[in-house]
Amino acid sequence: MSGILVAVLTGTTPVFDAHVHIIDPRFPLIANEGFVPAPFTIADYTARMGSELSGSPYGGVVGGTVVSGSFQGTDQTYLTAALAELGPSWVGVTQLPLNATDDDILALDAAGVRGMRFNLRRAAIDIVAMTQHAIRAYDLVGWHVEMYVDGSTIASLEPVVAKLPLLCVDHLGMSEEGLPTVLRMVERGLRVKASGFGRLENLDIADALTRVHAVNPGALIFGADLPAARAARAFRRQDIDLIADVVGDDLPRVLADNALDFYRRIP
Repeated sequence: MSGILVAVLTGTTPVFDAHVHIIDPRFPLIANEGFVPAPFTIADYTARMGSELSGSPYGGVVGGTVVSGSFQGTDQTYLTAALAELGPSWVGVTQLPLNATDDDILALDAAGVRGMRFNLRRAAIDIVAMTQHAIRAYDLVGWHVEMYVDGSTIASLEPVVAKLPLLCVDHLGMSEEGLPTVLRMVERGLRVKASGFGRLENLDIADALTRVHAVNPGALIFGADLPAARAARAFRRQDIDLIADVVGDDLPRVLADNALDFYRRIP
């Protein structure tokens, strides 16, 4: 697999990091709820993950997903620049404006974008219009949808989002209250990011991992969620240790294989 490798590959289990925010000050940033994040460049990410994983049994990062944040709005320039620098083993998930044309979607797909993000934690969106928009992108280029939302909210949205052919939810669905809905949707193909543990104050992480994995071992997808803007803490290597304790021999699937299957068309 080509692209940037971070950390020395001393371990036996490579990592596909499916949730990374790149905050490049060369490109526009939008204050969200009064918050503008500090820069976090590709060089910053490489150094941070290199420090966390070097010498660990998890080897290094062999690819990943750059995810658009609320503070980037629908800007695509930072994303296409990041993907060009990172190489073809990295993909993007974008916040796509409703007025995006088929040609816009095709150009982003050619640049390595593989999905759309619905950020329901930080912005008000027209969920019906966005779902129709996402179905158009799926029909055109096979994109999926990733949702940043509390799982308790998904229950009310389920009649709409159930129409989406491919769906992933960030950060284990965020809350204990939302876990039953997440598990029910996992039975029908929902993927769940094992990410953002520093955000999860109202969820037993080990229990959630155990229950999602029991329903579908192919559902869990690892992401570091760096730089963890507005989280109580950022990613640390012990987060992967926790995942390893839960999933055992399935760790290679959670750290890389499930994501490679979900994002598809990655060299």
